[in-house]
Amino acid sequence: MPKRILEGVVVSDKGDKTIVVKVERTLLHPVLKKTVRLSKKYHAHDEANAHKVGDLARIVECAPKSKLKRWEVLSTASAS
Repeated sequence: MPKRILEGVVVSDKGDKTIVVKVERTLLHPVLKKTVRLSKKYHAHDEANAHKVGDLARIVECAPKSKLKRWEVLSTASAS
């Protein structure tokens, strides 16, 4: 089974070798039939401490690295 890859904006880089990435997704509300935006934050392992707040980051699933970290950084995309 392939590992999931998500893309989001870095909202925190305070931890050592850790970033927090906010991933947004949209869905159609079942009753109102309007588009709704949902977001979730993921803690990801950033070995080089290369990412800063506001950067776009791609993260991929991995084996647990700590209590909260279950993702690691793939690469950096340009900020929009």
